[in-house]
Amino acid sequence: MQIRPILAALRRHKAGTILIALQIALTLAIVCNALFIVHDRIDRVNRLTGMDERNVVTVQNRYVGSTTQFVPQIKTDVQAIRSMPGVESAYATNAFPLRRGGWSTSIQRTAEDRKGEGVSSALYFGDEQTLKTLGVRLIAGRNFTPAEVHSFEREEAPAPAQVIVTKAVADKLFPDGNALGKVVYYYKGKPSTIIGIVDKLTVPWIDADFMDNVTIMPLTFNSTYQFFVVRTKPGQQDAVFKSIANTLYGTSRMRVLPDKTGVRTFEMVRSKAYEADRGMAILMTIVSGVLLLITAAGIVGLSSFWVGQRRKQIGVRRALGAKRSDILSYFLTENFLIALGGVVLGVILAVGMSQWMFTHFEMKRLSLTYVAAGVAILLALGQLAVLAPAMKASRVSPVEATRSV
Repeated sequence: MQIRPILAALRRHKAGTILIALQIALTLAIVCNALFIVHDRIDRVNRLTGMDERNVVTVQNRYVGSTTQFVPQIKTDVQAIRSMPGVESAYATNAFPLRRGGWSTSIQRTAEDRKGEGVSSALYFGDEQTLKTLGVRLIAGRNFTPAEVHSFEREEAPAPAQVIVTKAVADKLFPDGNALGKVVYYYKGKPSTIIGIVDKLTVPWIDADFMDNVTIMPLTFNSTYQFFVVRTKPGQQDAVFKSIANTLYGTSRMRVLPDKTGVRTFEMVRSKAYEADRGMAILMTIVSGVLLLITAAGIVGLSSFWVGQRRKQIGVRRALGAKRSDILSYFLTENFLIALGGVVLGVILAVGMSQWMFTHFEMKRLSLTYVAAGVAILLALGQLAVLAPAMKASRVSPVEATRSV
């Protein structure tokens, strides 16, 4: 197949050639970045929390009334939950993974508060049943004892004598691997000793830059807002889910459990936390599919138009001895050259678009794997789209065509 006659033919149809090449370029740029975003969102949705998320029920509770001493009621509620049939363990806390709200602070290795030298960490309050309830793995040290659990007031700084930290925190504070037993400072002048290290546990937020930095403190926060985290026995989650509100109202009706977020399984917590990411992934997938269909339709339309325009030319070539495969090859090559020009421009646009989003929205840079895959998809789609018009052209009869010469 000679390329020069094809290029000459394309020069005679500049407008159509440029438009379809631009359409291919824009489709490649948008689809590559869209699918990269879809992959990134799917990774976020499937991100592990470090918990054993099965058989976990959470309760969002707000006490009402004039009293400011909620600790006795918190203890009563926790004991009532632990006594429920089907419950394996439970504790009261201020936050848990994917809750999307909580406390964080900077951990210092010295009593002096030196800005910029600390390690950021989320703070989870709990007790001796926290590790069991969350299902996290203790890889060094020990758990809290009931005697180490204390209450504290809002105006106090949460700085207990013992803490358990994640491995990420331990490694950042003590890179030489000897964090266990070391003293750290969550509040100026108040030392805390690391008595245990858990393998992994993520912060309550989904966009933090210190996702695995968590400290568990043996504290009961004397506050109107409390969360109860409950681990049920296998097969008992639904029963506990349905009856836990009645159990809590049985100990005191002076509370509010919100209709939608009062009692949730952890599957519901995860689903809500990544709702926007799932929506974005679905939207980007639909946009990519629609763009690919529009581009394919454009190629089919333009190729069909050109076949109709060149029917006389095709007939002459067939009369002069051109085979059906020559006609078919001609149109496939012509379309391939247009698509090739489009994807070359599209690669530049895709990388530029990714750089722009990286600069302005702190998104990850587009992987070249997606660009390569996009180029392959667009070239293949272009050839498939032009196949039907090209086959139609190849079926033009020389006799029928020469009648009009």
